[in-house]
Amino acid sequence: MIRGGDIAKGSCLLQKGQPYLVVEREFHNPGKGTAIARIKMKSIKDGSVLTMTIPTQQEVEDAVVDIHSCQFQYSDQDYFHFMDNDSFDQFEVPIAEMEEKKYYLKEGELYELTIWEGKVIDIKVPTKMVFTVAESENYIKGDTVSGATKPVVTETGLTVRVPLFIKQNERILVNTDTNEYVERVNS
Repeated sequence: MIRGGDIAKGSCLLQKGQPYLVVEREFHNPGKGTAIARIKMKSIKDGSVLTMTIPTQQEVEDAVVDIHSCQFQYSDQDYFHFMDNDSFDQFEVPIAEMEEKKYYLKEGELYELTIWEGKVIDIKVPTKMVFTVAESENYIKGDTVSGATKPVVTETGLTVRVPLFIKQNERILVNTDTNEYVERVNS
C-alpha cells in the first residue's frame, strides 16, 4: 500500500485488477480540508487512461514491479531486444506495445526496464539524449527571420526542429519529454 501523498510519476498502482503507470501527478492543497494528489495513469495492459483524485493520507494498492538495467541490443520486425547486464537475461518487448519509444532506442545504450509479473511494462528513456543528425536541408544565410528553425531527422528516425545552423552529421542534445532541441554537442 502507498499513501496518496507518496505517489510519484513513474509509480505503478493496481486499479481494477491491472497495473497502471502514473504518467502525471499534481499535488493540490486547497487551503481548507485535506491536501489531494491528482494523478493520471495509463493502463499497462490496454493503454486506457484513468484519472483519479486521492487524498494524500489515503492508501491505495501499489503494483510490485522490478527495475532492470538493460542494454538495447537490436530490434526486428516485431520486437525490441534487451539484455540484462547483471544476469544476462534476454527480454523481448513487442514493438506494437511501445512504438513511441522506438525513436529513443540506440544500440548498446542502457535503459531501465520496468517488469511486472514477468512482462516488460515500460522502458525508461533518459530525459536528455544525444543524437546525430542524419538528414538536414541546407539553408542560405540571410534567408531567415530571427529564431528560425528547420526540421532534421536523427539516426533513429526522430524528427526535431533545430536552428538553421545545424548541419548533417552534427550531434544535438534533445529533450525526450518534449522532442525539443536543447543544444549542439561538440565531441
